[in-house]
Amino acid sequence: MSTTPHRKLFVTTALPYANGAFHIGHIMEYIQADIWVRFQRMQGNEVHFVGADDAHGAPIMIAAEKAGVTPQEFVAKIAAGRAQYLDGFHISFDNWHSTDAPENHELSQDIYRRLRDHAELITTKTIEQFFDPVKNMFLPDRYIKGECPKCGAKDQYGDSCEVCSAVYAPTDLKNPYSTLTGATPVLKSSEHYFFQLSDPKCVEFLREWTQTPNRLQPEVVNKAKEWLEGDEGLGDWDISRDAPYFGIEIPDAPGKYFYVWLDAPVGYLASLKNYFDKTGRDFTAFMNDASTEQYHFIGKDIIYFHTLFWPAMLKFSGLKVPTNVFVHGFITVSGEKMSKSRGTGISPLRYLELGMNPEWLRYYIAAKLNAKVEDVDFNPDDFVSRVNSDLIGKYVNIASRAAGFITKRFGGKLSDEVTGDAAMTWRLRFGENEAAIKDAFEAREYGKAIRQIMALADEVNQYVDTKKPWELAKDPANNQELQDVCSNLLRSFYCLTIYLAPILPALAGKVSKLFGIDHDLTWADLQTMPHSISTFEHLMTRVDPKMLDALFEAPEQPAAAKAAAEEAQSAGTAIEPLAPEIKIDDFAKIDLRIAKIVNCEHVDGSDKLLRLTLDVGEGRTRNVFSGIKSAYKPEDLIGKLTVMVANLAPRKMKFGISEGMVLAASAADEKSNPGIYVLNPWPGAEPGMRVR
Repeated sequence: MSTTPHRKLFVTTALPYANGAFHIGHIMEYIQADIWVRFQRMQGNEVHFVGADDAHGAPIMIAAEKAGVTPQEFVAKIAAGRAQYLDGFHISFDNWHSTDAPENHELSQDIYRRLRDHAELITTKTIEQFFDPVKNMFLPDRYIKGECPKCGAKDQYGDSCEVCSAVYAPTDLKNPYSTLTGATPVLKSSEHYFFQLSDPKCVEFLREWTQTPNRLQPEVVNKAKEWLEGDEGLGDWDISRDAPYFGIEIPDAPGKYFYVWLDAPVGYLASLKNYFDKTGRDFTAFMNDASTEQYHFIGKDIIYFHTLFWPAMLKFSGLKVPTNVFVHGFITVSGEKMSKSRGTGISPLRYLELGMNPEWLRYYIAAKLNAKVEDVDFNPDDFVSRVNSDLIGKYVNIASRAAGFITKRFGGKLSDEVTGDAAMTWRLRFGENEAAIKDAFEAREYGKAIRQIMALADEVNQYVDTKKPWELAKDPANNQELQDVCSNLLRSFYCLTIYLAPILPALAGKVSKLFGIDHDLTWADLQTMPHSISTFEHLMTRVDPKMLDALFEAPEQPAAAKAAAEEAQSAGTAIEPLAPEIKIDDFAKIDLRIAKIVNCEHVDGSDKLLRLTLDVGEGRTRNVFSGIKSAYKPEDLIGKLTVMVANLAPRKMKFGISEGMVLAASAADEKSNPGIYVLNPWPGAEPGMRVR
């Protein structure tokens, strides 16, 4: 990959589906891309960073219908809420657009015509699909349910079983039904349009493109090779859907629409074209320029579309193919998949509403990211430690330890750069590391870059401890040395800030003002050291651990149960309404066991929790945290029997791992009856017995 100055870069992130707000996975991807984009801009490169809402498809059409609005109105409402997230986390998109925009209609239809008329890669085939006779529409897989053909589990979706993990066709389901109307679907024939990905010229191109050295990550190369070299090879891609459908009409095919995955990636080009049209740039000339580089940041769940369909679509429609596709993993919480139902979801908007600094999250995610396709784990204790100990303790405090002496004793003037034990020593040390840090950012090895930067911060702090400016300040005879030492510290802090600017753009802006710089910091600013500072203002606060307790979303409550609870509360009753009806198969998934409370103790730092040590007849004990401190003293519970959910996935909490849940009763209205009542089995029950 070239690192020549003044590269021309076109950068995108995956387009979020316009049926809901951004989640933390979106923000992680945008932060990763934004850091790389800001780094490239600091090098003096021309970067165009665009995004858009993926606005088409049956789910949006159906959601809009339920909301009583048009699909366009539904999507517009979602789009109106995007800015608070993007601005809030300092994401520097040049343009945000929609796949339902005129540019995307025009480009998608043009690409299709090229694939049909010039490449001759479009064909038709009659297929059978489930059709809802009440809704009068063909049903996508996720709108069909029935009994799994493998294990017989009920209420399984039309593509895979959540009980036995079997994968199958919707037509394999037993007793299928439409989730839209409850009607039994019927098989109906329809002519569909296909992109012939199996054509030898497509396969040959994709082998060459995916195997080109230094293009894709090794894990992605291997996955693409599996698809290309597998026994079944590449299948042709069904690119059409029948009306009613919210999407882009297929030219010369009445009642047929592009499947959302055809026009969605074209949205990258449409957003850039919209941006160029607004700013007076020539979109066609830019995309036809051989020196233009095109990059996509995506999650590992959409590799197939971005490394096979998308490059082939571009290649055989005569357009520029991607220079690279950068793939990342998912984000987890304390090793667990994000889940609102388990209270392990993180709302980006709640993060901002709590007053948490967005650059804490940018720094933490950057510290975890590398160029591999690996998941990023958000661990609350680690988050607090990295921000408070490293970001604040090692980096920010350098300025606060030196700036006061310079402004109060020397009128804000820094010493001249001199040889010996002064700034030049630090410049040389920073200079030796500059190339390594630069290479790490270029390669998206942000964690490596941060480790190198913090190692330099450690050296600066060792210098502080050696020189002890607070001791020098006690004797006016040491004024020159004090000024030299503090000047060295501030210039070192300045260099560290330039290195961290792609990650911490808002803080870097504050530092620019501190040093009297009237532009965004660039990499070239390493060559010019500042000579003075203005009045120092606090740059960043530490994380209050209590914020993390408030950050995690409470387990999601079904809408019907929530409405019933609100109705009961308004009626003044303490008895909570029944939850929605479940089937016996649902109950059978819960393993309730008799447990003996072997030990119980208070949890330091918690006003609600007790730590229970439970014997569930396994030959070992379990550790469970329970919010019953207001109702019980630890000594009152030791030796008692209770009931616990034994097959609940372990959950990492601030105070440790909780390996289950103890059952207790409480009223819906805690004001009328604030009691908590732990379940206690009749005498004769023994640890390990199952409750049925």
